[in-house]
Amino acid sequence: QVQLVESGGGLVQVGGSLRLSCAASGLIFSAVTMGWYRQAPGKQRELVATITGGGSTNYADSMKGRFTISRDNTKNTVYLQMNSLKPEDTAVYYCNGANFFGTYWGQGTQVTVSS
Repeated sequence: QVQLVESGGGLVQVGGSLRLSCAASGLIFSAVTMGWYRQAPGKQRELVATITGGGSTNYADSMKGRFTISRDNTKNTVYLQMNSLKPEDTAVYYCNGANFFGTYWGQGTQVTVSS
């Protein structure tokens, strides 16, 4: 059974930083493209960033330069370092994993940026 468990969300002031973590189990982690998505109230879920098993990354344009996705295949964990946070970054952030067999989601972690 695949499980993705996010952690690291919380309340932060404008301009602050947070690092989200997502621990994966039940899959061959190094073979899975991992990603972060977010969903703000009243909006659709949107891509934040993805990273392949080999470390190639892709970012949504609005996140480039502020967010960094990384992974540690020895710990089956993917990270999202978020800097220079803005109120519009407030959302539930979801970890995602995709391989040949399917797409998997974590339960989400709330990030709130206060001004």
